[in-house]
Amino acid sequence: MTHAESVTIPRLLVHSSTISKGLFWLGVAIVLSSVWLPIISPPVALALGILFAFTVEHPHRQASSRTIKWLLQASVVGLGFGINAYSIVKAGQTGVGFTIAGIAGTLSLGLLLGKFLGVRGHSSYLISVGTAICGGSAIAAVAPVLKADETEISVALGTVFILNALALFLFPPLGTALGLTQEQFGVWAAIAIHDTSSVVGAAAKFGSEALATATTVKLSRALWIIPVTLATALWIRNSAAAALSNESSKESSSEAPASASSTKIAIPYFVLFFILASVITTFLPGASVLGGYIVPLAKAGLTLTLFLIGTGLSKTMLLTVGIKPLLQGIVLWVAVSALALWSVISFL
Repeated sequence: MTHAESVTIPRLLVHSSTISKGLFWLGVAIVLSSVWLPIISPPVALALGILFAFTVEHPHRQASSRTIKWLLQASVVGLGFGINAYSIVKAGQTGVGFTIAGIAGTLSLGLLLGKFLGVRGHSSYLISVGTAICGGSAIAAVAPVLKADETEISVALGTVFILNALALFLFPPLGTALGLTQEQFGVWAAIAIHDTSSVVGAAAKFGSEALATATTVKLSRALWIIPVTLATALWIRNSAAAALSNESSKESSSEAPASASSTKIAIPYFVLFFILASVITTFLPGASVLGGYIVPLAKAGLTLTLFLIGTGLSKTMLLTVGIKPLLQGIVLWVAVSALALWSVISFL
């Protein structure tokens, strides 16, 4: 290698890194302009993020991944300042029956599909839980209990992410074509779309009433992370104890229940703050004026969250998923969406 080559290559690398950082922050600035420019909708932000992901290398992947969780939760709490507390009660009462039936049915069907398709390891259960409750949050809560490895978690998260992206683009025009009311679309989106970010994004595109209903129903489903995770831990503990008992291994038998029972459960406290924000804006004089400033910022935060999620997509993630888990996720998603659609049309 010549001296000129040894100098040129590092310069090219720095130049490439500078371009990727510039494009990333330009994208952030464009998305944040959604506060003033309504053309930057949640689906557009997600599309920009995906375009970035397939164009250049992400310059801040780890920091972006950490930011997504907190930005999403803060945005959801901010949206609470624009939702009347009585609407939360009404939406919660409307969605509770759908929630219980939906979670039980989705988990059962998902596990059957996974077994039929031969999806390996814990990926099948994680995909089912993610579809039944709230996507990545549920997967992140249950994975430690299952002791799922990084590949299994990546497969489940990748499957959910791909379907979330599709739902964000497909659901609003489908709801319009089917003539769904704001309430019907809100409940349908909350049940059929995995992650809270895509649920809120799709509902915001459809209308303000749909946004209030979808956010409330989805967050009520998020609370089910706790009992489902506890039930999973109990199932794992009992299964391990039974297996070890059959092997007559007293030493190992005493260790398995302890590890399962000591698993920490991630409680979604931001749901409680969302309710508190709604109560404040409903009953505290003058709070609605404050909400007029907070809600637009919360919507911009949500739009930015979807952009960051889009930038996290990679060819490696798509290749990691594989055809069988993706097929399980698609079939389960279509089945849940169709049944939920029939339910809201028939009963709402």
